[in-house]
Amino acid sequence: MAGDLEQVLAAVDEANAADPTLEDDGEGSEMPAALLYGRRMSSELARLFGDDVSDVLKIASRGQHIERWKIARTSYPEGRAGYLKWRRDQGRIHGEKLGALMADAGYSEEECERVGVLLRKEGIKRDDEVQMLEDTICMVFLKWYFPAFAAKHEMEKVLDIVGKTARKMSQDMRDRVLREFDLPAPLAERVTAA
Repeated sequence: MAGDLEQVLAAVDEANAADPTLEDDGEGSEMPAALLYGRRMSSELARLFGDDVSDVLKIASRGQHIERWKIARTSYPEGRAGYLKWRRDQGRIHGEKLGALMADAGYSEEECERVGVLLRKEGIKRDDEVQMLEDTICMVFLKWYFPAFAAKHEMEKVLDIVGKTARKMSQDMRDRVLREFDLPAPLAERVTAA
């Protein structure tokens, strides 16, 4: 029996609709930030890779930040080590939550475990689906979240983040960034050098 994709996506949206942080959706309305992020991820995955991707990848994209607000970054130590531990814990917890939603919707144990692999980014640069998820994450960041990030930070930090983001992306996606975004020369150089 195949799993019910729409049931899982609806459950992800329902969970993320409880996010207390509201964000402008770009069309003059506010909506819960996690819900907006999940929908942007689904939209960008479809734009970049079409609909001919696995249900597991579609679910991982939509639920990558499922209930992310429940584990506050401030509950971890400051600095890079604390940040990385918070992200690892988030990936594990999100994978478990999505796996449970998938099991309820009829997905196999293997598929439920696979969504965790994608969210923990195991095999990035070696596993096509993990890389597709990472490419989608990076494009969503650049398209919707980078301008606000750049406005708050010094150019050195912005250049560093663009370089780190570009290094996580596939070469095809870096090429798309250069075609789709009108980047100032220093930022484009960081993408090219990745």
